[in-house]
Amino acid sequence: MDLLRDFIDFFLHIDDHLVDVIRAYGFGTYAILFVVIFCETGLVFTPFLPGDSLLFAAGALAAAEGGVTLNVVALFVLLAAAAVIGDTVNYFVGKFVGERIFELRLPFVRREYLDRTHQFYEKHGGKTIIIARFVPIVRTFAPFVAGLGAMNYAKFITYNIIGGVGWVAIFVFGGFLFGNIPFIRENFSFVTIAIILISVLPIAVEFARARRPRAEGAAGSHHHLSG
Repeated sequence: MDLLRDFIDFFLHIDDHLVDVIRAYGFGTYAILFVVIFCETGLVFTPFLPGDSLLFAAGALAAAEGGVTLNVVALFVLLAAAAVIGDTVNYFVGKFVGERIFELRLPFVRREYLDRTHQFYEKHGGKTIIIARFVPIVRTFAPFVAGLGAMNYAKFITYNIIGGVGWVAIFVFGGFLFGNIPFIRENFSFVTIAIILISVLPIAVEFARARRPRAEGAAGSHHHLSG
């Protein structure tokens, strides 16, 4: 329970925690951020890492006047590289390990996540790699599914670069431009919650759409049997 509370606290006060990391590790913060973004996109058992909010917070700190800061251009280049490399690694894990990964019973590696990502592919095709960048959990499983056989590598790497660079640019430069507006800075916890909710919204919409036909089908079947 304490671990869960600490994890939630980290999410909601990610800007404060990032300041502490910068003070403790200085230039090494870039390496830490690189690893977090790489792991969230490259390892199927770490879909819970705070990609969106971390990028926004890092961008906001890059714009902060005085105190501890980061260089926004360095952040963008480094974290875009982490995102692209992470997806590439995940693609090849899917290609060479495939569904055997479920036999390892790793935490957070659930077949329902894989099925949900397959549904994204059925609807959006190759563009899933770009769209998924903005959807937690699906973001982590999309390159894995692509590697399973949904997409050849030449097409994948194109979508991967476009999606990775776009995702990092939007959140890092969004934080840089808006993160230090007084209202946002003073209500950063609420902004973080909003970012998480907006990111999760596409999953909720797809889940609702997937349930509706099943519910209508069950109702129709029940009506037919009653008649």
